[in-house]
Amino acid sequence: MKIGTLDLGPRPVLLAPMEDVTDIGFRLLCRQMGASMVYSEFVSSDALVRNVNSTLQKLTVSPEERPVAIQIYGKYPDAMAEAARIVVDTAHPDVLDLNFGCPVKRVAVKGAGAGLLRDIPLMLEIARRVVEAVDVPVTAKTRLGWDCNNIIIGDLAEQLQDQGIQALTIHGRTRSQMYTGNANWEPIAQVKRNPRIHIPIIGNGDIDSAGKAVDAFDNLGVDAIMVGRATFGRPWIFKEIHDALFPDAPIDTTGIINSPHPPMSTDWKLDALKQQVLTSISHVRAPKAADERDREHRGILHSRRHIANSPIFKGIPNFRERRIAMLRAETADELFSLMEEARPLIQ
Repeated sequence: MKIGTLDLGPRPVLLAPMEDVTDIGFRLLCRQMGASMVYSEFVSSDALVRNVNSTLQKLTVSPEERPVAIQIYGKYPDAMAEAARIVVDTAHPDVLDLNFGCPVKRVAVKGAGAGLLRDIPLMLEIARRVVEAVDVPVTAKTRLGWDCNNIIIGDLAEQLQDQGIQALTIHGRTRSQMYTGNANWEPIAQVKRNPRIHIPIIGNGDIDSAGKAVDAFDNLGVDAIMVGRATFGRPWIFKEIHDALFPDAPIDTTGIINSPHPPMSTDWKLDALKQQVLTSISHVRAPKAADERDREHRGILHSRRHIANSPIFKGIPNFRERRIAMLRAETADELFSLMEEARPLIQ
């Protein structure tokens, strides 16, 4: 599959953009685990234009994680176009993605993200202005419509394509559904079958197993899939999916995960989570003047939620107190000690 001239190969599997989740360390680990391309946390166009330092830090990209997409959101065409130029000049992303699908209240009710599903002319103007502003492929991510009475993705896909969008990710829910119920992939498949659509269509929503990933390609015909919440505390899902899609060329984790245990065993997964923490710490966004303890704390803040909520801990009796302790851990040693105490309980 190609986005512009960027070739992602056959059946690409992408890491979805998620606020406070897809930081640089997590993106890098997911790439190593088999993600074909990774997306940044979504970035506020208004904050970029105002030169907010914490937002600018989100544009940090490691060469090892490429190809990488930076996603921006906002509702003002001028700000979105200017933010797009800032992103390209600063981060040099392989792809610039437009967030037309975030359903959370603080974004949507202000007219950004999925809020633009209630103002299609404005959405299209933003898409056109951003495409004109930069020289990298511009893509978009959206939903089926605002609610179940307004499933508009069929027409919207064509309209976005007409504005120069070079790939479209469709989440199989409406804004009103948020993340409840089951994702509806049939409208996504209908868009893909539309003979007037010539850009890649990326399916998103409820891909939480290798079987669902294979089904999306084999039976729904999408060009790529995007995995979001199922990666939380489970970066190895990309290896699971890759190995199912390409059984003759499984991902070799030698050199990625420092573990004496067989790949994909429970012990190996626990070691993979520890590697995630270390990767997060080593790539944490921090002021240059920050000392090592401060950097470690920042890295822990970004990764400990993943660890505490990992599915490998499900079924452990009375795990609640240990989970709370993980969420409060201040150092890697403290977090790793709690994880090691849980190791014999997850065998």
